[in-house]
Amino acid sequence: MERPTPNNNVSVLNAGGNLPPIGQVEVMWAGDAGGISRGDLSLPYKSTERYRVIPFAGNGVKLEFPPATYKGVIARGTTVDPEKVLTEVCGATRPVLRFPSDHNVSLSTLEKADPWDGYEDDVLPPKRQGRYLRNLRHQILSLYRRLFGIVFAVNVSIIVAILCQGGANAQRLGLIVIANLSSSIFMRQDYVINAFFTVFCAVPLSWPLWIRTICARVYHIGGLHSGFAISGVVWLTLFTGQATRELLNVGPTSLLTVVLTYCILVLLLGIVISAIPALRSKHHNRFEVTHRFLGWTATLLVWCQVISLTNDYRRQDQSLGHGLLYAAPFWLVLAMTISIALPWVRLRKVPVRTVVLSSHAVRLYFDYATPVAGSFVRISDSPLMEWHSFGTVAEPGKQGFSLVVSQAGDWTSKKILNPPSEIWVRGIPTIGFIHVAPLFRRLLLVATGSGIGPCVPCILEQRVPIRLLWTSPNVRQTFGDELVDTILEKSPDAVIYDTRVHGRPDMVKLTYRLVREFNAEAVCIISNQTLTQKVVYGMMSRGIPAFGAIWDS
Repeated sequence: MERPTPNNNVSVLNAGGNLPPIGQVEVMWAGDAGGISRGDLSLPYKSTERYRVIPFAGNGVKLEFPPATYKGVIARGTTVDPEKVLTEVCGATRPVLRFPSDHNVSLSTLEKADPWDGYEDDVLPPKRQGRYLRNLRHQILSLYRRLFGIVFAVNVSIIVAILCQGGANAQRLGLIVIANLSSSIFMRQDYVINAFFTVFCAVPLSWPLWIRTICARVYHIGGLHSGFAISGVVWLTLFTGQATRELLNVGPTSLLTVVLTYCILVLLLGIVISAIPALRSKHHNRFEVTHRFLGWTATLLVWCQVISLTNDYRRQDQSLGHGLLYAAPFWLVLAMTISIALPWVRLRKVPVRTVVLSSHAVRLYFDYATPVAGSFVRISDSPLMEWHSFGTVAEPGKQGFSLVVSQAGDWTSKKILNPPSEIWVRGIPTIGFIHVAPLFRRLLLVATGSGIGPCVPCILEQRVPIRLLWTSPNVRQTFGDELVDTILEKSPDAVIYDTRVHGRPDMVKLTYRLVREFNAEAVCIISNQTLTQKVVYGMMSRGIPAFGAIWDS
């Protein structure tokens, strides 16, 4: 506290906000003209911590003290000698710091205890709800699967309704097939994903925590994608049966339409099988290629099928062009095709500046776009074969962004050993789950290794109070001083846990300790799949909102 200035008052108040008796040690508060410091704007917890409404103030702004005299020392209107107050009133002397004479200790050698000291001995609170209900809620019936179930249940109800009406012809079933397949494609479109995040992350902090928690799970919209896709395949199977029946009974459906339908069904079944989570994670590159080329082929065949089916059902006095103009499937397929093609229209090779951080990591700098915090981009050496997604690191007020690529396979190892000068990108920067950070008043970010990359923009933005827990071996040697210093400058209370020195921590216990110390509303973690699922479940099962990637693509 600096020297006093004219017309400022101070008061020593006890925990109840009242004047304590003279000599009692309490907290000194300074009265001012009211208002909040600029640094505390948008940080209500700081305002609550630093400012109090004075109950006995005359007008709620200026602090008035009744004059009082203690042993000749006037507490108001007189310059008070602190030494005299200590000796005459309190019977005490100025405190001094003393060390034993046989110890040579300097203040510079005193170190602050590490935040993780003794965390292994912490006792976690019991998990909420019964075991089966808890696992059903947090593991089996995730929001992703609930969304899938809702979409699928709606489609099943439509099937039941159609059967109760005596069935439907191939043209009507074909419209439902296209509606589901196009909806599935839309749910993976970059612009649609960004729109979802923009809307759901605009929820104000004044809304209840449970609403903000639901909105923060917007990244589970992949459940809509898979729900529409599987429903579309089921409807296509029904369509195939109806079209075959009409062909055999000399109905309107032609042989060409039926043949195209069987080909499309085989292609979509191949895509569905390759997308089974166990197969997808084990053979991800194969899944990606299968999804892409079988999907493109199926789209081409769907165009042929729609044209053929429209021709089968058009009136004799109606031209094919006129029939297509008024056919809803035609416009749905057109929109679906545009959605598929749009990211590839933006395919380009861009220059990249590389900085090798260590033998385990490289940082790539781009200037072709400036993404919002929490975004990711896809980069590739072979655009038709494999793509890799990385969280962007964009610094506020600066053009461009960077990526932190750490060693995690053959592709990343090649980038570290032979840094590229150009690389392929497609589409636009797409918002990822870490973008939900501003939905919470206080947030704990947990990152392991290169997972720190997507966390950096949120730390730099400082839209809400954030504390970081980063576990990694040799962070400065691996990721460089520049990145680490940037983080510590904006988040001086960040906890950087060196796994090379301290070993692998119990992440659930350590995370829970920091949640309680920081009084965080929620936790976001970026790590590998196993650890992410473990920490998210460990927090959610104890009533703490937690969010992490779900590896649904």
